Amino acid sequence: MKEIKKVLLIVNPISGDINKEYIINAVQHKLHLLDAALNVYRTTGEKDKEAIQKLVRKNNYDRIIMAGGDGTIKLVAEALLDNVIPIGIIPAGSANGLAVNLEIPQELDSQLEVALGDHFTNMDILEINNEVCLHISDLGVNAELIKNYEGSKIRGKLGYLLQSVPTLIYSKYSFEFEIQLEHETLQKEGILLAFANANKYGTGANVNPRGKIDDGVFEILLFKNLDVLEILNTLRNETDINSEFVEIIPVKKAKVICKKPVAFQIDGEYMGEKKEVSVKISCKKLPIMSPNKSY
Repeated sequence: MKEIKKVLLIVNPISGDINKEYIINAVQHKLHLLDAALNVYRTTGEKDKEAIQKLVRKNNYDRIIMAGGDGTIKLVAEALLDNVIPIGIIPAGSANGLAVNLEIPQELDSQLEVALGDHFTNMDILEINNEVCLHISDLGVNAELIKNYEGSKIRGKLGYLLQSVPTLIYSKYSFEFEIQLEHETLQKEGILLAFANANKYGTGANVNPRGKIDDGVFEILLFKNLDVLEILNTLRNETDINSEFVEIIPVKKAKVICKKPVAFQIDGEYMGEKKEVSVKISCKKLPIMSPNKSY
């Protein structure tokens, strides 16, 4: 990998509860030691994708580092699909599911070592209803939980936990799904239907033990009716989902039709209620900086 001389740092100022100025200062110090230049872009929620694309066109960046959660990574990925620039991750969101799956270290110094290192994973990208998905998308109670979390004032895992009980009480699960595959159509019922490009939710719960982010396939996970205690334990990462409660279907593309509109999320971002969802593996890959280990 070529020498790093120019870096773009993309920061989401409002994600999570982490001091982003501390992160910016740490990156500036690290790049000063490397005699490399740094540009900083702070997202605003208004035309960020276009602004990032303009910066990339005008500058010959050797590396892009982003500080935010899964939603910020999704934004950066959408902006850079046609530019093969390695992306480093500083997990700084309420949900950092992709960083959990990549086993990004928890200490900032170690995160920067990975982000500015020379090992990357050519990650698969899912295309879901013309949206990019890098991590996990789902229909059902988890999407309802994310919707409720987005409307609350408490951030982080505590915020998710506090919304878990009312979500499970008021959810109208189970849901009916028609899953159209290449050679068959399945009629299924459950509380959650997930499209997983990775192993884990942001809590660390290993819901997809077969998942690999660079194997050219994704898994459809059908979660059947679980008792409330088991769901809460899974959300808190106190146990992995028991295999008898989840059906795993590896595929390259699928279409799901819901009997009635169901809450839907992509990479931790609530997308409204949907009756139809089409999913396929993209022909494009995303180079994500990762610790030097096999996935």
